[in-house]
Amino acid sequence: MTSTIDETQALPLPDRVRGALHRRLGDPVGRYRTTTASWRAALDRPLTSYYLLLGASALLLTIGLIMVLSASSVYSYRVNDGDSYAVVKRQLMWMCLGLPVAYLASRVSITFVRRLTLPAYGISLVLLTATIFLGHEVGGNKNWLGVGGFSIQPAEVAKLALVLWAAHVYANKERRLDSLHQIIVPVVPGMLLATGLVLAGRDLGTALVFGGILMGMLWVVGAPWRFFAASLIAVSAVAGALALISPTRMARLTTFTDPFSDFHNAGWQPAHGLYALSTGGWFGQGIGASQQKWGDLPEAHTDFIFAVLGEELGLVGTLLVIGLFLTIAYAALRVARQTESPFVRYATFGIVVWLLGQMIINVGMVLALLPVIGIPLPLVSYGGSSLLPSLVALGLLIGFARREPEAARALAARRRPVAGVSAGRRR
Repeated sequence: MTSTIDETQALPLPDRVRGALHRRLGDPVGRYRTTTASWRAALDRPLTSYYLLLGASALLLTIGLIMVLSASSVYSYRVNDGDSYAVVKRQLMWMCLGLPVAYLASRVSITFVRRLTLPAYGISLVLLTATIFLGHEVGGNKNWLGVGGFSIQPAEVAKLALVLWAAHVYANKERRLDSLHQIIVPVVPGMLLATGLVLAGRDLGTALVFGGILMGMLWVVGAPWRFFAASLIAVSAVAGALALISPTRMARLTTFTDPFSDFHNAGWQPAHGLYALSTGGWFGQGIGASQQKWGDLPEAHTDFIFAVLGEELGLVGTLLVIGLFLTIAYAALRVARQTESPFVRYATFGIVVWLLGQMIINVGMVLALLPVIGIPLPLVSYGGSSLLPSLVALGLLIGFARREPEAARALAARRRPVAGVSAGRRR
């Protein structure tokens, strides 16, 4: 029996069969090399970063609007006299306001943007100071300021202002950044001042995001490692001290690794976030089918919208959202690496640290890998105060990408009329 099988396997294939197999299977090594070369050629095109930024941002905004509609429907019905669309209508209004502003941000000159950095930084400090005295508390943090009929979070606006101001300062000091003094002054004191104003409103989460932005900016300009070590020790000590003096923060720190140990108190929100994610499976329960949004999951359409997304769209949906953020980071860092403008390089890196870092913190909160510190998911969570600055930042990144010399020439070539058509029109 064995010899028969061996002899059969040793028989040569007919030419017709061998040709059919070759046509069907091809050369796997050659096919892999061809595919790799095609991907590399596509990524090396002048407009790749531009289209990646545009496409990933548009998809995140679309997913965010759909998830705000789904996650907020029950809450909206309960608090807005039966109107299930009240929250998503406000989000749509902010999006309609933010998209034209983002378009303008992508079109204005870099010189104009740099002129606005110092006034924007000053205005953000004024708003943060006003919040301490005139703001109102939400969730134990005094970080909201009433303006007319709206409430805004000045700290969200300050994130963008701090990035652009620091990038402008470092661009002016490009030739002197080998000195630690030039790296520190005035960016570090200026950012610490803004962070102190946020901490005065007891918003530890936003203060940590400010600290992350500062660390990212210092890294990209080449600060020495010993400075980072000292800064990390200082930030850890301050964060620990602030947690010790707040029973709420202390409870969150001691229960985030096992939220079920204090299920009915500090662990309630992260535990139900894990429930939502665990019931989503691979492909989710379907849009609108979340059970946790019916009252068990606090802040379902804001800080914990990622949990509802995982429950309704499953692991595939969550990985898609994370992948879109990574796509934005990849495309933006390509721009930062290729640009000859120091301001563009520093501003781009700062925006990436801000948006990507905030995404990592939010996802870590929902996965119970980090304490719950009230950080929204950029472009996805509900809130105009977070959405507008994020859209402006993305508009700036898209503008940086389209102004790169090769990208600008490619766009100009597409707008240029074809010679034959132009000649025909002249006749």
